[in-house]
Amino acid sequence: MSKRKVKNILFIMCDQLRADYLSCFGHPTLKTPNLDALAAKGVLFERAYVQSPVCGPSRMSYYTGRYVHSHGASWNFVPLKVGEMTIGDHLRPLGVQSAIVGKTHMRADLSGMARLGIDPNSKIGRRIGECGFDPYERDDGIHPYSGHDPEPAYNQYLREQGFEGDNPWEEWANATVDDEGNIRSGWFLKYSNKAARIPDEHSETPYITRRAMDFINEAGNQPWCMHLSYIKPHWPYIAPEPYAGMFKPSDALPVVRSEEEKHNPHPVYEAMMHHRVSQTFSRDEVRETVLCGYMGLIKQIDDQLGLLFSFMEERDLMDNTMIVFTSDHGDYMGDHWMGEKDLFHEPVIRVPLIVYDPDPRADCTRNTRNKALVEAVDLAPTFLDAYGGPAVPHIMDGRSLRPLLFGEQPKDWRQTVICEYDYAFQDSRIELNTKARQAWMRMIFDGRWKYVLFENYRPMLFDLQKDPNEFHDLGESQEHEHIEARARLHEALFQWARAPRQRVTVTDDAIESVEVQPRISEGGILIGYWDEEELATARQGFKPRFASTNPLVKSTLDRLTA
Repeated sequence: MSKRKVKNILFIMCDQLRADYLSCFGHPTLKTPNLDALAAKGVLFERAYVQSPVCGPSRMSYYTGRYVHSHGASWNFVPLKVGEMTIGDHLRPLGVQSAIVGKTHMRADLSGMARLGIDPNSKIGRRIGECGFDPYERDDGIHPYSGHDPEPAYNQYLREQGFEGDNPWEEWANATVDDEGNIRSGWFLKYSNKAARIPDEHSETPYITRRAMDFINEAGNQPWCMHLSYIKPHWPYIAPEPYAGMFKPSDALPVVRSEEEKHNPHPVYEAMMHHRVSQTFSRDEVRETVLCGYMGLIKQIDDQLGLLFSFMEERDLMDNTMIVFTSDHGDYMGDHWMGEKDLFHEPVIRVPLIVYDPDPRADCTRNTRNKALVEAVDLAPTFLDAYGGPAVPHIMDGRSLRPLLFGEQPKDWRQTVICEYDYAFQDSRIELNTKARQAWMRMIFDGRWKYVLFENYRPMLFDLQKDPNEFHDLGESQEHEHIEARARLHEALFQWARAPRQRVTVTDDAIESVEVQPRISEGGILIGYWDEEELATARQGFKPRFASTNPLVKSTLDRLTA
């Protein structure tokens, strides 16, 4: 058997990383040689899209292989309900240890566990609360004052290194010192181009990389799927030296926005441009300052991945470990007069995706770029496929990427991608006086036309072939081509919405394999027969799947078919 068969999976995710800020995706000055080298070993997917533009729902789609409409965790603080199967749940029966090292943004369904009598501190309870992973080290950042998460081990680690304080994560790793010697919080965007107080080796990204190495050293011979999930380059956008001083504003990509976008904008888009973060990032000095720190954080991640990959090579793990690198979403960074990630423009929903599969069947696609439309939901079925598990299309909405990795071109590959967003929790909903249950928007994109459907508002439409920057919203255009595109994508979105996604306990194959004509049920329940003779006629040449337990029916069947 080939040594290069997949034994382990390293599933790497960054937070808020744009695809166009990696050199293998075209950035002209920010060089990421270690990710470039990974792309040379595998496949770079140029058109990979997430299922939601915000952390929580996007990650839940990665972990379940299901659309937001399916799993229901529609925003950051909406729990993934008890019973949703995740990567760990699918791989554990195959003998694979599934562990988290870093961030998940998972909110545990505590009320669901209480209803079912599950102790959140039990082994099962912890797995339910950690997206099905075993928590080797869970660290979401943004702690501890927000109540977002318990204090992480990282804070204790910092104290052990001499970085004291109630919250060394905030006071050291995400703070700086100004020219007058004052400690300044990295939460303030003004200080994003300053150096963090923490030395590089003790900052978040190197720390969590070392914890990933610790997991590998302790894993033994059991196959593992490790989700290495970096908190950065998510805000606070502050990097330690030497990364803080590596980049200047001229290294950033030009801002993508037009004054035309402000003229009669879509009501929801306009309300989102009114968000504080959007108003702030629309200022040139803010964007230029923040991008210096943002690029430094990305460079630091690439350097740490270089150390991790070397560590794996020394242990002969590169020949049997699938490596996947991606992001949960991007970041507007002032593009389209927006901050954060609240709509469906390309800088937010198109993410980097690099897949290295050691299997010899993938040799034909190494160092290639694939233009197929792929989605975040495709990774979970890819991992299941890598371990030889049967496909579960009644549970997972995605499809395995391995045919594409092996050079195949499935004729029935998807023609559109879907993205969803629940803006019920945002100020824009309040400004618009929209009911929470109507604050949904859904996007469908076919590689050229991007259509966005809202409740109670007109749609948006962009032609990325003629308008790659998405400056011209054609949602109200009466030109025939635009009317046709809206109608076609509206129907495609409706067709997607009609697909069954909640019948997850019985496979399609099981349903389709039942011999239904004639149907003789277990327990002697006979429906629709006039008399014994009709039953005997129907039963000719048919071997029943179940023996009857009703003595009268059994004797009748025996007599009539003797």
